[in-house]
Amino acid sequence: MITIYGLKNCDTCRKARKWLDSEGLEHHFKDVRADDLDSKTIARWITVVGWEILLNRRGTTWRNLSDEDKHAVDEGKALALMAEHPALIKRPVFEVNETVLVGFKDDVQDALKG
Repeated sequence: MITIYGLKNCDTCRKARKWLDSEGLEHHFKDVRADDLDSKTIARWITVVGWEILLNRRGTTWRNLSDEDKHAVDEGKALALMAEHPALIKRPVFEVNETVLVGFKDDVQDALKG
């Protein structure tokens, strides 16, 4: 079973869910805002993929942070920011067994198909 984490209104997340349906891949969607994503889950993702990959610095949530928040980000600060502002998590995030995949490019799609 694939668990997909994202935002219900995110175009890429909707595209990913539609693709999973078309591929016949069973999945469960969790909204990172509405479903109370916890720090332990984010910390596990950071351990697997690294905070630099997980932190979305291209979105409006990042741009709207104070300069102080954006300055000198390290793993601990990134974890705290993503826990406080789940939209800072690059989307979608897929969990398949112990594997964590971030984004929805061709390599992620290939990995999901197995």
